[in-house]
Amino acid sequence: MNKKIVMCGAHYGGKEVVEFLLKNGYEFEYFVIMNPEQAKKFNISAYYDYSDIAKNNNIPIYYPESYNLKHEDDVKFFEKNNFDLLIQGGWQRLFPDSILNSLNIGAIGVHGSSEFLPRGRGRSPYNWSIIEGKKRFILHFFLIKPGVDDGDIFHYDQFEINEFDDINSMYQKGAILTKRAYLNFIPKALQNELKMTPQKGKATYYIKRTPEDGKIDFQNMDVDNIYNLVRAITQPYPGAFAHIHDKNIMVWKAVIFDRYIKYPENDYGEIVEVFDNGFIVNCLSGLLFVSKYNFEGVIKVGDILT
Repeated sequence: MNKKIVMCGAHYGGKEVVEFLLKNGYEFEYFVIMNPEQAKKFNISAYYDYSDIAKNNNIPIYYPESYNLKHEDDVKFFEKNNFDLLIQGGWQRLFPDSILNSLNIGAIGVHGSSEFLPRGRGRSPYNWSIIEGKKRFILHFFLIKPGVDDGDIFHYDQFEINEFDDINSMYQKGAILTKRAYLNFIPKALQNELKMTPQKGKATYYIKRTPEDGKIDFQNMDVDNIYNLVRAITQPYPGAFAHIHDKNIMVWKAVIFDRYIKYPENDYGEIVEVFDNGFIVNCLSGLLFVSKYNFEGVIKVGDILT
C-alpha cells in the first residue's frame, strides 16, 4: 500500500512478532532501536538487540539520542521521515506528542493486564500478573496517546495464566495473540478503518519494578508467593534472590514440591534436603524445590536462605 512503517523496539518480548511480520511480507522503512551500550545506560530489562534482524532484512537502523525520544535530533528524524504507522517491538517509555504528531496514522500500542483497561495500566504487567497469582491475561490493542496506556481500543484478546507458566511462556502466549491481531488489524489501520472504543472506568496502575524487588522474604512469603515471584522474574529478567551466609544466591527455577510433608523442627528458609538435581527449602505452607540457581559455594542441609 506504499505506506511507511517504523518499528521501535528494545525488548525481547517483541522479537517473535517482528520476525513474523517480516515473514508475512510487511516492510519496515526503519528500525528505531537501542544498542547494547544504550541498553545498559537506560537500564532496559529483558533487552533485545534488533540490529541483526535489521541487517538480515536490509532495514536501515536509527539509534536515538534519548530513550524517551524527546531529544531534538530524534524529533527531527521522525519529522523528516514522515512515517505513517509505528509498531512496537517493546519500548518501555511513553511516546511524546512530538513523535505521535509526526505519524500520519498513529502508533499501535499493545498492553496486557489481568483486568480490562483502564485497570492495570503501567509497568511490568506480565510480571505483576504472575506475582499476584492472576489466572488470566488480557491483551489490549489501541492507538497510542501521550498518556499511560490510555488510548482508544480497537481489539482485545485473552489467554490463561496457569500454574506452569513463567514469564517466558507468558510472552510466547502474548506473541501468538499479537501476531494474529496484527495480521487482521494492521491492514485496517493502514486504511484508517479501525473501529475505536474509548476506555471507561477508574484507572489503576502497576508500579515500576527494580532488581531489588526480587528479594525473597522466606519469613513472611508463603510457598505460593515465592513460586510466583521466581517464575515472574526469571531470565531474561534480573531474577529472584536470597542470601546464604552473606553470599548471594540467584533462584532461576523452582516449583512447589509438597504442601503436606512437614519439617516442624526447621526454620522457614532452611534447606532440608539436597539432591543431585536441586534442593528443598522449608517455607510457609509448603516446600519449595529449587532446580536452577547460581551460588558460589556448596549447598548443604541446614543452610538458611535469608
